[in-house]
Amino acid sequence: MYAVIVTGGKQYRLTKGDEVKFEKLDGEVGDEITFDRVLLTSDGETVRFGKPCLENSKVMGRILGSGKNRKVVVFKYRRRKGYRKTRGHRQQYTLVKIENIQS
Repeated sequence: MYAVIVTGGKQYRLTKGDEVKFEKLDGEVGDEITFDRVLLTSDGETVRFGKPCLENSKVMGRILGSGKNRKVVVFKYRRRKGYRKTRGHRQQYTLVKIENIQS
């Protein structure tokens, strides 16, 4: 069984037992978190689509930790002008283990 959810402006395809890095979510390590914006669920035989989200469907998980992803280098450059600017960015994430999918 799998589900497609929306969080942080992105869509994720999840199955039970997955460990996924989401953009920073509120909560402490060990807290249970519920995703209720479920777009699609499938049990292998039937597929249910929402318009846009399914009602009475939830994906539950537990927060395992948080941190920062690898650095992304942002380099701005204008040819022949002597303009160069280098910046780095490290996006914060929350690591979540998916425990249950209710459809």
